[in-house]
Amino acid sequence: MDFKKSLYKRLEKYARIDTQSDDKSQTFPSTRKQLALARVLAAELKAIGAKKVKLDKYGYVTAEIPATSGGKAPVIGFLAHMDTSPEASGRNVKPQIHGKWKTGDIVISRRLGIILNTRNCPELAGCRGEDIVTASGDTLLGADNKAGLAIIMTAAEHLVKHPEILHGTLKIGFTPDEEVGQGVKYFNVKAFGADFAYTFDGDVAGAVEEENFNADGVKITVTGKSVHPGTAKNALANAARIAADIVSSWPENMLPETTEKREGFIMFTDINGEIEKAEASGIVRDHDLKRLKTMERQLEAIVAAARLKYPLAKIELAFKEQYRNMREVIIRHPEVMKRLLAAVRKAGLTPHVKPVRGGTDGARLSFMGLPTPNVFTGGYNYHGRYEWVSLDGMNKSAEVLLNLAQEWARP
Repeated sequence: MDFKKSLYKRLEKYARIDTQSDDKSQTFPSTRKQLALARVLAAELKAIGAKKVKLDKYGYVTAEIPATSGGKAPVIGFLAHMDTSPEASGRNVKPQIHGKWKTGDIVISRRLGIILNTRNCPELAGCRGEDIVTASGDTLLGADNKAGLAIIMTAAEHLVKHPEILHGTLKIGFTPDEEVGQGVKYFNVKAFGADFAYTFDGDVAGAVEEENFNADGVKITVTGKSVHPGTAKNALANAARIAADIVSSWPENMLPETTEKREGFIMFTDINGEIEKAEASGIVRDHDLKRLKTMERQLEAIVAAARLKYPLAKIELAFKEQYRNMREVIIRHPEVMKRLLAAVRKAGLTPHVKPVRGGTDGARLSFMGLPTPNVFTGGYNYHGRYEWVSLDGMNKSAEVLLNLAQEWARP
């Protein structure tokens, strides 16, 4: 089955709608502009013939595709998020196709010198001969996760048009604010009504994920003491300098830019400071909860040493739980991954089960009672100007979704 034209048409349409979320916002969704896409998706679901289409006050879009099989198959959900990362602009996105890429440079923007190739992105090597979509170099593309939206919508339309394909009741869910860790904050799992679900929010074709990072937030607050620099000896406590000293004391081999695979890290994402007050905030990540707590104790030791080094300052350290590794839940339901791996193989791919070096809506959904592993969408380099997605990879992802719907209808 070749859905590439439909997939690109939807991806381009969704990508041109700015849905960038805001991690500093106190509202939900964090940006009102996400609702513009939510309304488009709800209208499109109605147009393709989906049932029970709803856009609620939180911006969640849900719908149902009624069962075509006679058995009592579990109800299966398919989810994707509408927002794009705050890390790069999502305004005036201009998707472009680099058709049947063979090898060599993909020029995203000659003017800006943004060139994609296998040297700066080895994952691209697996996509020779495929149609690669990028933005224009001025913005991210937004394939994370508008590729997922296009995949689910295209597959849903195909299922509605072909009632001869046997499947149980299917649920569709589109969420806001995943990129700022709030995607399912108000999601009503019971009302959604699925027994198991899958997020379509992964990367290269064949990759599936049943585990993710354990995640905490970290915040260091330094209260200093300001005096005239001319009489500062043994009297000044420069909060900005103290915060910088603590941050720079964290080992370089435990940063995101020096770790891979199952290696954890602490990353400081924001540092703001003056002489009297400074704050440094960031994230703690590891797939193993014990190792995560060990890293936190290591940072506590660094802060304790800073308190001795700077006795005139007040230094506070706080951690806040964000989400946990969904594998803890998913391994209790082996059928969820068994059916997924079968669906990937049926699409002609070799499954690559790997841990997410991040989080998904599926992590929180799993702990809310809805086991939800993650499925590839065919892209990479998310959250920046080098972002790309393969239309062929998206096509395989849509095929996996159709296979999943049929797999769960089997005894």
